[in-house]
Amino acid sequence: MTRNAFYRSGLLFVGTFFLAVTGWAKLYTMQATPIVPGAVATVDAKADKNGGNTQVTVKTEHLAKPTLLTPSATSYVVWLQEQGGQPMNQGALRIGDDEKGELKMTTTASHFSVFVTAEADPKPKSPSNRVVLRSDVQE
Repeated sequence: MTRNAFYRSGLLFVGTFFLAVTGWAKLYTMQATPIVPGAVATVDAKADKNGGNTQVTVKTEHLAKPTLLTPSATSYVVWLQEQGGQPMNQGALRIGDDEKGELKMTTTASHFSVFVTAEADPKPKSPSNRVVLRSDVQE
């Protein structure tokens, strides 16, 4: 095999691998609301190969601790909501001193909304109207 053919084969392999990996994961940008206008957040959604579950990771930066909001809250809660369904509490999003947070979850849904609310209770049964971040996901 000539050197040129070897490089082409390697490049083809790397390109195919890159397309395959990016096909499994999608990154969605979350929209910040006026409650936390400087916040930046993403939703990383990875459907498994069999199409049964979707691994979801919410990552935030520049998100003030909930106690610093006006009015203050005790926690941020992440919710998943399938189209036409009820929101499901996925857990509290903990924010570090560096104003970053991350929460991982799994869902069987392939089309859903992810949103984060500021809450007075860390385990609410339904979301408050204080939505701070939102994104729609379609896998």
